[in-house]
Amino acid sequence: MTRPRTMTLPTTPGRTPAVYKPAAAPPIDPAHGAAFIFLHGLGDSAEGLENIADQFQQNSKLPWMHWIFPNAKENLDARATAWYHPTKLSDRPELQDPEDEDGMLESVAYVESLIDACVSKGIPPQRIVLGGFSQGCAMSLLTDLTSSKYAGHLAGIVGLMGYLPLCNRLPDLRAKSGLPAQHGDVPIFMARGKQDQMIPKSVYDQSIKALHMVGLSESSLESKEYDGVGHQLTGTVLKDLNDFLHKVVPDLGSF
Repeated sequence: MTRPRTMTLPTTPGRTPAVYKPAAAPPIDPAHGAAFIFLHGLGDSAEGLENIADQFQQNSKLPWMHWIFPNAKENLDARATAWYHPTKLSDRPELQDPEDEDGMLESVAYVESLIDACVSKGIPPQRIVLGGFSQGCAMSLLTDLTSSKYAGHLAGIVGLMGYLPLCNRLPDLRAKSGLPAQHGDVPIFMARGKQDQMIPKSVYDQSIKALHMVGLSESSLESKEYDGVGHQLTGTVLKDLNDFLHKVVPDLGSF
């Protein structure tokens, strides 16, 4: 059996192909490897995050991990790359714009196709982590909670400087996907900078509450807020990310 060094990822019209960085030391058995699908935020791109994989690999962190950085489509209304039409978040929900449910569900379908590609390569869902920054966080959480194929089956979810969208629609969306009311315990790591002006504290707290309401236990949710940090990733956040990834997709050996 040969170690996997390539992966065929899906392409869609109007979307720049995802950036794929193979594991530095992939196990012979693909099922002993792991994959992290990491979604960027509004106006960014895969290239804006791929240096994180470089940092991890250069420091021999998670050498069994394949890294996938997808690209959102260009949103013509927002004049920026976006996973969905952006909503201006507010401490007063009545002032917020309607959420772009159709755009979000289109992105969920694309994310599912990326997970499909990993599974086709021999990496089981329970060795795949899905995560993102800002809008990427929103899409990661929504995929985990509403995907008829992968809800409740992934290794873990990473939500950095983001929130859970469509909170009031979750019961209906889960029912439409044939999912039970209670989600179960997939480990989730949530992070927010205390000086983040993009994600109000109330919106973040509402997201945590909604996760618990669909059945996530206290022990499965790791939530951290960082002093002096805004809407950004820092060394401390990445260290905590590293610790979380080691916990949910530990080294299974090179065989």
